Formats: sequence, structure tokens, C-alpha cells
Amino acid sequence: MEANPRSTGRLPAAFLTPGSSSFMDFLGDHAPEMLPGRRVLPPVKGVIEAPHGTTIVAASFPGGVVLAGDRRATMGNMIAQRDIEKVFPADEYSAVGIAGTAGLAVEMVRLFQLELEHFEKVEGAQLSLEGKANRLSTMIRSNLGMAMQGLAVVPLFAGWDVDREKGRIFSYDVTGGRSEEQGYAATGSGSIFARGSMKKLYREDLTEQQTTTLVVQALYDAADDDSATGGPDVARRIYPIVTVITEEGFRRLTEAESSELARSILERRLEQPDGPRAALL
Repeated sequence: MEANPRSTGRLPAAFLTPGSSSFMDFLGDHAPEMLPGRRVLPPVKGVIEAPHGTTIVAASFPGGVVLAGDRRATMGNMIAQRDIEKVFPADEYSAVGIAGTAGLAVEMVRLFQLELEHFEKVEGAQLSLEGKANRLSTMIRSNLGMAMQGLAVVPLFAGWDVDREKGRIFSYDVTGGRSEEQGYAATGSGSIFARGSMKKLYREDLTEQQTTTLVVQALYDAADDDSATGGPDVARRIYPIVTVITEEGFRRLTEAESSELARSILERRLEQPDGPRAALL
């Protein structure tokens, strides 16, 4: 499958033969060793220490869905990275946020992006949002061997369903089990605190602006109780990544927009430390 500088420049026959619209199936047939789930790890004692991404949150509103994540990666009790990116566009109408082993999670996201692009090129049409969620479930299941050694990847998937004309959220477990969440969801070490925050603040009639404020507020609350979740870092100008997916497609809030959201929440917390509801008013 590797390029040969002495060849005529033609692609190998495998690339020119009609086959499955799944890029993972293509790799499985012609280069299975390149699939993350086919790798064999050496025997180890205990859990492998590797950087882990933490908290991802999502919430839907009448016009779409918001997916956001904090910026901290940890390795044991140490901060491995302060400005890691955990939320990525999957395609034009969907996004995925990663929690778990950071290196494997980023690799899985890139393979997922390629899987969706390959399908669209071969079939001439996009997968349905349900189909995208199922493809991601298969990829997570293929990582089960790694997860059994402590290298789990547990993403959160969200997007705009073109057929149903609504935003939808899907959560997963380490075995690839998929669940559709109603209204809001969270995953990662700070998820229990983020979910509790959203439970008190969420309403079905929130505007896009209120929903983006809601998810940043939830990340702030998670960081307040979970040391692995990073809150807004004003001194270093590190703010949560916030993305919005609507019928117009995927959009990531600019750093100026994210910083404005974070600063407004911090200012309100200084005025009313135990009153998060004011942040949405």
C-alpha cells in the first residue's frame, strides 16, 4: 500500500477497484494493521499513564445543537496540557467531542472524518445523522481491547438532522453502546457536575445565545468540583471550545465570542457565587 518511487506513478489496483463505501472496510481488507483496533500492545502491569481529555457537554435548542469542551488534559494528578482541543467537526452538519485517552481519541476522530468523507465521495450523498452515529459506535467498539488496558475513548456526538430538521445528541460507552440524549448530555470526569448544572438551567425554548451560555456555565461548574476539568483561564487567554450546528452547518465560536461568554459568567459569579441561574438571564 506504500508509494513506490520507481513505479510508473499509477496507484495500486486496490485503490482503483470498486468496493465498499466504508473506508474502515477498505483498510480492513488491504491494510488491517493500520486500524487502531488491530494493534497489539505489549503486556503491561497496571494502567498505562497517558494524557486524558476530560469534560464534554452538549445541549440542543429549537434551531440546532451546541457542543463544547474544556481545554485541560491530565495525566494522573498532573496537568499534561492546558489548551488541548477536544471538539472537532465531523462533517458539515455534525461534530464530535472527545473524552478519554487523548492520543487515541484524536486519531479516532480523524479516521471518523475520513470515513464520512469517503462515504460521501463513493455514494455521492451524505450519511444520515443516524448512520453517522452508528459508524462512530462501530469505531468505539473496535477500540475495546485498548479500553480493557485503560486506554478508553468515550466521545459525545452531535449534529443537525437534515431529515428530521432538529439537533440531536448521541452518547456512548466504552463498548460502543449508543444512546440518544434528550435536551442535554455530558461525558468525561466532570460530567456528573456538568449534567447537574444543566439539569437546573436547561429549558426546551432556550435561544442559541442562552444555550451557548448554558454549556459554558456547565463547564465552569464542572471545573469548580473536578480537578481534571479546566475552567476559563483568563490569564492565559484559554477558553472553552464552543461549536454550534444548525441547518446552516457547523460553526465554531471565535476566541472573542468564547472569551466574552466566559468573562460574563465569571463576573456574575463574583457578584453571586452560589446563584448560577443568573448567568442565563
